[in-house]
Amino acid sequence: MPSARAVRDEQLKKEIRRVWEGPGRRVYGARKVWAQLNREGVEVARCTVERLMRELGIAGVCAARKRPRITVAGADRPGDLLERDFTADAPDRRWVADITYVDTAAGWGYVAFVQDLFSRAIVGWQVADHLGADLALDALEMAIWSRGGVGDGLVHHSDRGVQYTSIRYGECLDQIGAARSVGSKGDSYDNAAAESLNSLYKKELIDFRGGWKNVMDVTIATMEWVAWYNTERIHSYCGNIPPREYEEAFHRSRGATPLAG
Repeated sequence: MPSARAVRDEQLKKEIRRVWEGPGRRVYGARKVWAQLNREGVEVARCTVERLMRELGIAGVCAARKRPRITVAGADRPGDLLERDFTADAPDRRWVADITYVDTAAGWGYVAFVQDLFSRAIVGWQVADHLGADLALDALEMAIWSRGGVGDGLVHHSDRGVQYTSIRYGECLDQIGAARSVGSKGDSYDNAAAESLNSLYKKELIDFRGGWKNVMDVTIATMEWVAWYNTERIHSYCGNIPPREYEEAFHRSRGATPLAG
């Protein structure tokens, strides 16, 4: 007759696999599986989850390799207003932006993200087969639209790439009253939050799935991943809840109506 522990282990294995294959999309490691189980009311120790995942032969995805630098420094040199402080006390106070790349069968694709530092939510993104200024600008315009407009006090931070120091990009930021902030040339730590998002995107989607046919293939998958990331994926920065839920809790605590975007 199996022991009580063995019976419990078998029950937990079913729950672990359900979370790993469902909410975790086969990318969650033991810490996130453990957090999701406890979030659902399944009380289990983290070390137990680690042990049972080893027995099941499942694991989280490994970190992506660091990408080569793909932006070229522009002539305009705004100052660094963040100084490596990647926190915010409310939504739409600090955004970070960056560009990463994807290798497809049809050639290189490029992905621009805009992220809100308060919740780490992705508020804007765009995929293209070029590194022109429109790539970053389209992601910024999506961010502005998705947030229903942005009030004064926003700081937008990026590297010194020409996409972010272009006249049109600057004009768009001026129109919403946003202050421009850029890191030092060649120093990824000055935009570490955006670099971290790029790494996560490569780890959980691009490198994990692979076999990308073309930019459209990447675009559809990115759209799905961003929706999952914002609304379902638990984030340690948010106390192991999704970014959208974290922002909604913030707005409720202040008696405000959450933004639709």
